[in-house]
Amino acid sequence: MTSPDQGASRSPRWWWATIAVATVAGAVLLGLGLVGQGSSLPDPAASAPTSTHRQQPPGTGVRTTLVVSTPSAPAHLSIPRLGLSVALGTLGINADGTVQVPSTADQAGWFRLGPFPGQVGSAVVLGHVDSSRGPGVFFTLRSLVPGDRIEVSLASGVIAEFSVTEVATYPKQEFPARDVYASHGVSALQLVTCGGAFDQATGSYLSNVVVYSTLAGTVPAAASAYATVHT
Repeated sequence: MTSPDQGASRSPRWWWATIAVATVAGAVLLGLGLVGQGSSLPDPAASAPTSTHRQQPPGTGVRTTLVVSTPSAPAHLSIPRLGLSVALGTLGINADGTVQVPSTADQAGWFRLGPFPGQVGSAVVLGHVDSSRGPGVFFTLRSLVPGDRIEVSLASGVIAEFSVTEVATYPKQEFPARDVYASHGVSALQLVTCGGAFDQATGSYLSNVVVYSTLAGTVPAAASAYATVHT
């Protein structure tokens, strides 16, 4: 198995193509009882993009994008306002084409087929809202508001700081895969969990909560921690 650091030179478009190929009909399954131990992304062609402008910087033509200068795998996630601090595992795709999710409710995982946090594109972290034993790692995620800070500590020692731009809830059958996983030309981080009404019959939530954020700055491990690139 290829480690996350071995994928640093991959094309930013490659991973989204992989998602499109691996996608099956369904919805992201995260929630009570760790339903299914996996998640199915909906067909991007069937998912109407919503608010795709949210991560587009203003203006036209040449624009500058803040990025972490050296790609590095994420090791830890912190959300100061929620008092949340958790190590990050890595998630991929199951043999049946579904997206992996953390195996327990107290874990969070970075989708390793996407970009490293702080690189151009949408890095995605998934976690459960709860389980039959109680609240999960992302139980309070829905309470975030625009402007809240998310910190991702990278293996390089750099801390990438993201600012929340939007918190949205979608019915699982309308999960906006393009908004969440595709690149929008900036360094973005999306956090995904379950929410909405709970279906007692299926033992799962009917919706997904998505926190959208963009890179706001970095805390360097050494001298220069970030660079400005032109796209």
